[in-house]
Amino acid sequence: MRRVCPSVLLVMLWVATSASAAEPTLVFMTDFGQRDDSVAICKGVMLGLEPRLRIIDLSHDVEPFSVLDGARFLAGTAPYYPEGTVFVSVIDPGVGSTRKALVVKTKRGQFFVLPDNGLITLVERQQGVAEARVITHRDWLHGGALSSTFHGRDVFAPVGARLARGDDFTQVGPPVTDWVRLEIPEARLTDTALQGTVLAIEHPYGNLVTNADGALLAKLGYQRGDTAKVTFGKGRELRLPWVSTFSDVPVGKPLLYVDSRGRIAFAINQGSFAQAQGIRPLMPFVLRHK
Repeated sequence: MRRVCPSVLLVMLWVATSASAAEPTLVFMTDFGQRDDSVAICKGVMLGLEPRLRIIDLSHDVEPFSVLDGARFLAGTAPYYPEGTVFVSVIDPGVGSTRKALVVKTKRGQFFVLPDNGLITLVERQQGVAEARVITHRDWLHGGALSSTFHGRDVFAPVGARLARGDDFTQVGPPVTDWVRLEIPEARLTDTALQGTVLAIEHPYGNLVTNADGALLAKLGYQRGDTAKVTFGKGRELRLPWVSTFSDVPVGKPLLYVDSRGRIAFAINQGSFAQAQGIRPLMPFVLRHK
């Protein structure tokens, strides 16, 4: 029999121990806020099922009931986390209704535990969906009577923790082939203009987050330093300089820039573009060719 060097055995033991002790990661997002015990209760449920769990707070200050903001934050955050990460998202204005509770596995191998209300829309566009299942298995839920108003504690938290610790995804419930998607138009480039949509207002600054890729500016014939012609909704045409950052224009002046996610964005240096122009999420805009 071949003998193994003791030092090699020690290394093998260390590797095995490190792998078994690895902390599974769960990213948690809600619109619960931080003023009561709701977030702490959900985390307690999770840690009771998997004490090694590393819980990352994406945000608990999502605009109340804003599924669109939740969808945007999930898509913005997911690329920075590895395969196997579990995301639990509870922005759930339909809690206790007939809406389904889902686990979605993306083609990138991440898991999303969330209500079937459109939260998965932008992640699906970004990663694609490998499989989705409806949460129905009673053993996966928190013990006791199921609350009609706190599915964060009773449904989403325990399912997320079980997935993070390695429980078999296929046991959560039956597969589903269709789910709710938000009606978010994609930016469209025509011969004369870019037609886009304001996805959100960046709080607390009032900058506009859009669905248009910054690379489209070059296709419109613009270079940084040019003045672009933009119309929001049925408003008047604005002329905005394309600059690198806010301080490239005087305080109080508007600007066009490419944000940190690579999207076309609009702002006022030390002011609120949204307030100044009366703009709300999902308002269309047209950015004309140079």
